[in-house]
Amino acid sequence: MHSAIQEFRSNIERARALGGLYVALSGMTTPAVDATDILRAQMVSIVSALDQYVHELTRLGMLEVFNGLRPPTDAFLRFQVTIDAVMVGLKTGGSLWLEEEIREKHGYLAFQHPDKIADAIRHFSPCELWSAVAFGLGLSVNDVKTRLKLIIDRRNKIAHEADLDPSYPGVRWAISYQDIESATNFIENLCEQIHVVVV
Repeated sequence: MHSAIQEFRSNIERARALGGLYVALSGMTTPAVDATDILRAQMVSIVSALDQYVHELTRLGMLEVFNGLRPPTDAFLRFQVTIDAVMVGLKTGGSLWLEEEIREKHGYLAFQHPDKIADAIRHFSPCELWSAVAFGLGLSVNDVKTRLKLIIDRRNKIAHEADLDPSYPGVRWAISYQDIESATNFIENLCEQIHVVVV
């Protein structure tokens, strides 16, 4: 499962580099040049890093369950696979068929919202995810979930609504480097703590 957190760390650094690009560009231009779309790209990238991390962690965790390295959870035992995949598994052995099923079934899902993340983790771990993560972060469960939901909501405004404020047509929501750095730090700490809890 180490590869999942390594990929996350690489992805979050790439996202953080966008903030550095914003700072450098802003320092070389006048305020007339609006570089805030770089910050919007950073917001989309940090949520993407979170989503990809949970996908990879869940896939690897489920394979560990299948291979007898973890006890099966109720969610794992309820995971539905196609008869075609079972037939391939019976012929070839190993776990490649299951890995492909997991990628197929989860490929259409977004693991960003707190409930969806917890549902994914339940496929391989019985932990009370948000209680454990909140404790590790020194926050309340409500604070962790609320902060994550606000970040996801902002990402959705950027990705699906062009970050436009419906009260002022043609005007985008304000965004600042400090806000995005805070969100980036939160997502980084969140994923690192999830890893501590479930690995």
